[in-house]
Amino acid sequence: MDGKPVAQQTTFTYILYNKPMGQLCTRRDDKGRPLIYDTLDVAPNVQSVGRLDMDTEGLLLLTDDGDLTRALTRPGAKVPREYRVRVGGQVTLETLEKLRRGGFDIGEGDKSDSWEVTVDSETRGHTWLTVIIYRGRWREVRRTLETVGHPVRRLMRIRFGPVRLEEGMPRGSYRPLNRSEVKKLLDWSRRAA
Repeated sequence: MDGKPVAQQTTFTYILYNKPMGQLCTRRDDKGRPLIYDTLDVAPNVQSVGRLDMDTEGLLLLTDDGDLTRALTRPGAKVPREYRVRVGGQVTLETLEKLRRGGFDIGEGDKSDSWEVTVDSETRGHTWLTVIIYRGRWREVRRTLETVGHPVRRLMRIRFGPVRLEEGMPRGSYRPLNRSEVKKLLDWSRRAA
């Protein structure tokens, strides 16, 4: 740069953030809404691996390792993303099968992917589901469930690839990934590449 060699980055930052609802995964917002970077004390080059929409909470990975980010987020990578979802209404066996098969219109020119989906509990007026998806398109979980008549009331990502959000981690808190988690992510990214 400016006629001088630049050293290649050899150490990277890897962070797990338990994102609360109400924050955007961006560096700037013209409307002045809360950002994840208002909470996170990280260098400017540390970015989220994918995004969670403002109303979604849970596991968000951040890193300055661009190769890892590209490997995990490219469309063909098929990295599992696991969510706990509270939806309105009681989900029928027919609807569960439809979600597992996929292939129906969810708007914006998109067809639903096939999901791994199980019912965790049902109470009056709502159902808790565990959903595993493999692409993470724009508002995919919300759009798909809305299409089958079950609007999302709460959405939490609890796993991204091999990294899981531990129970009891307070919303809005973050920590560095440990060596084992980083190794698993790097191994996963090599398989996904």
